[in-house]
Amino acid sequence: MPDPVDNNTAHAAAEAEQPELRRRRDRRRGEGSDARTGTMPIITPNDVASEAPRTVRSSSWAEAAAAADAPQEPTRPPIDAVPQAPAPVRADLPAAPETAPSIPALPSRAARSASRAAALSAPAPDFISSPGLFVREQKPRPVGGLRGALYALTGGGLNLGPSARQREEDELARRISRQLQGSYNTAVLSLKGGIGKTSTTVGVGLTLAEFRGDPPCAIDANPDSGDLVERALGEGIYQQQSPRTITDLLQNIDSIDSLTALARYMHHAGRLHLIAGEQDPEVSDSLTAEEYLRIRKLISGYYSVALTDCGTGVTHNAMSGILQSADNLIIAAGYAVSGAKRARSTLHWLAGHGYEELARNAIVVITDKDEVSSRVDKDAIEDHLSGICRQLIAVPHDRGVADGDLVTLDVLRPETRRAYREIAAAIVDGYV
Repeated sequence: MPDPVDNNTAHAAAEAEQPELRRRRDRRRGEGSDARTGTMPIITPNDVASEAPRTVRSSSWAEAAAAADAPQEPTRPPIDAVPQAPAPVRADLPAAPETAPSIPALPSRAARSASRAAALSAPAPDFISSPGLFVREQKPRPVGGLRGALYALTGGGLNLGPSARQREEDELARRISRQLQGSYNTAVLSLKGGIGKTSTTVGVGLTLAEFRGDPPCAIDANPDSGDLVERALGEGIYQQQSPRTITDLLQNIDSIDSLTALARYMHHAGRLHLIAGEQDPEVSDSLTAEEYLRIRKLISGYYSVALTDCGTGVTHNAMSGILQSADNLIIAAGYAVSGAKRARSTLHWLAGHGYEELARNAIVVITDKDEVSSRVDKDAIEDHLSGICRQLIAVPHDRGVADGDLVTLDVLRPETRRAYREIAAAIVDGYV
């Protein structure tokens, strides 16, 4: 067993070590930290105040802003700094670029203010100029057919959009209703009577009145006692009205200075305004080219679209004035062989007498008025005429047209009404 340690001896050794421990502790306190205990040095408020950076006050806000916007000079290394040796370049790493990419400087406060001012002054889209940016485009509502029935049954919840036929009808309506700059005149003529010239004038006139925002005007310049107003109003209604004619208008034309004054010499079939032709045979043929041009000039001040029913032939007195003021022509024809030949002869006559442009842009309208027999090749007649005009449109057989009485759109067949819409659209196409 080890020898027991004498207590007195151990106590004496501990006392001998105390002065050394005290010296070490005093030295650490003098340095300001205690490495053994981790005690932080004591910092007084006076020390903090003495070490805090001094705040520089500017004399004004503008000077402070200028000082903040002033570019800072880069810190230069000490002159006596020893440059470090470059690190060795590894062969497996890509070489560093010779020049470091430049960092764009932040814009100054003045530049930022100018940018915000420019953004505020730039025109912004609004609900008037750019409504499509705020509202989704609404799908057109289908009318009729299965699509229209589904739309009605679901209260608009199921909208398949318009059918192909409805889209075609909408396009015809758009073409007819286009806004026009100025006044235009279309002459309706033929070399043969009884083939649908006046009925075409009334049907197309009523169609223009249905779709256009401004009412059209139809002038009866037929020298053979034309019946334009009777076909638009009906014989009974026309007789009950004041029988003012184109002759009455000419006699008082110098005193007419407003649409109200002009209305006294006109008849109205809905929104279609008409000037009646002279019924007296001895007077009807006396309309001259100069007189017609005076009427056309008066009409042009109040109506953007006018139709002139010229009657048969192209050589009567007023015809030169009508052709001179016409913007396009409708050549009435029929499926009878004689009617097709005369329509072609009319176009050739126009081209040979200084109206080549009118003949080239003419619209040939073939009305199946008499229901010719199956021996007549309708397709061959259409091909015969379509190559010498701008457009050929066929009007199917319709009792509302063939009877020679009142022409109203309500009693016409859908195919007939569509044909009149196609003619009206073709007429306006020639104006724009």
